[in-house]
Amino acid sequence: MATSQLAADVNGISIGYTDEGSGPPLVLIHGHPFDRTMWAPQIEAFAPTHRVIAPDLRGYGESEVVPGITPLSAFAADIAALLDHLSVERAVLGGLSMGGQIVMECYRLFPERITGLVLADTFPAAETAEGKRGRNALADRLLSEGMKGYADEVRDKMVAPYNTEASARVHRMMTAASPEGAAAALRGRAERPDYRDLLTRVSVPTLVVVGRDDTYTPVADAEAMHAAIPGSTLAVIESSAHLPNLERPDVFNAALRAHLAR
Repeated sequence: MATSQLAADVNGISIGYTDEGSGPPLVLIHGHPFDRTMWAPQIEAFAPTHRVIAPDLRGYGESEVVPGITPLSAFAADIAALLDHLSVERAVLGGLSMGGQIVMECYRLFPERITGLVLADTFPAAETAEGKRGRNALADRLLSEGMKGYADEVRDKMVAPYNTEASARVHRMMTAASPEGAAAALRGRAERPDYRDLLTRVSVPTLVVVGRDDTYTPVADAEAMHAAIPGSTLAVIESSAHLPNLERPDVFNAALRAHLAR
């Protein structure tokens, strides 16, 4: 069995990743401003049956920080190059929040390599003009102030405050993130395309997941994606907010296991 603390040179930068287990490949893509350790409960649960690959996106975790602007297409290209490096031809791709948008970008660019999708606490629409201004202003703020003030502010939206253990873990992840990497991702994400039409053409089994108390990507957003994606499954995770995989891992994993069995 492969272990974590691995690194690969892809597209001219170093990417840290976890590669554990054997079996059908399952690739898990973290959100902003997190790292691959957010998937620890899923890596543990699914490594006995699957080859679970969880990269640190460029600018996050143990991956190289690239200042400037990182569009979703650059993240997707890194995923494809990592799969090449690991000799993985096809895989189920799952992502949460920004990670879910990266999964959509991957499906736009190389659908032939994807056998299934997991879209957790995410949304497909392009950014509004107001949203673009907000993301770029936040990028400026992170570069000037660092991560702590932002992490303090969003903590109770990322994780429901009643999930205290997960809240502490997520706060540590956010404060450890590189301001330069997070800012580059924010600027790139502000320019993302609209994936709503793409979702109507998805032809692989798809699981849409959302925390019942998520205010960033509410249940209504997940219901709209579920309605758009042919044959998709919707799982609403009770007693969780934006990170149900950490807040209610047993329930999240049960939904994921049922999806993978398809």
